[in-house]
Amino acid sequence: MAEVKSGDTVQIHYTGTLKDGTTFDSSQGRDPLEFVVGSGQIIPGLDSALPGMTEGDKKVVQVPSEEAYGPVNPEMRQAVPREGIPADIPLDPGTQLQMQTPEGQALPVTVVEVDETTVTLDANHPLAGKDLQFDIELVKIAPAA
Repeated sequence: MAEVKSGDTVQIHYTGTLKDGTTFDSSQGRDPLEFVVGSGQIIPGLDSALPGMTEGDKKVVQVPSEEAYGPVNPEMRQAVPREGIPADIPLDPGTQLQMQTPEGQALPVTVVEVDETTVTLDANHPLAGKDLQFDIELVKIAPAA
């Protein structure tokens, strides 16, 4: 039976959870996730767990934050003047907003703190600094040509 190797296109079903058991993402009820192993399309800690698996294999993979979305970067938090934000934009902590970089790219941010004069926005990935667990099932392997 074929084993996964770097360069193969694979399909997996997965459920991603945090240490406290909270599910943050799952492919259940959807098509399997398809990607090329070793291509950087998924987080490194999950990518590196696939080589050697065969179709139908299941495993639980522990992924430390360094091999997932990295540590929280304090420089990705910024306080902006409250008057610079349109009044119709909700500013409750936890609200996800989208900003635009000077180059015109969309940048998702989360409101983390609000006071009378400033709004603190965090551009870190919501899973930055978190250790993750994935329950995965290898559905299909399409070997590299």
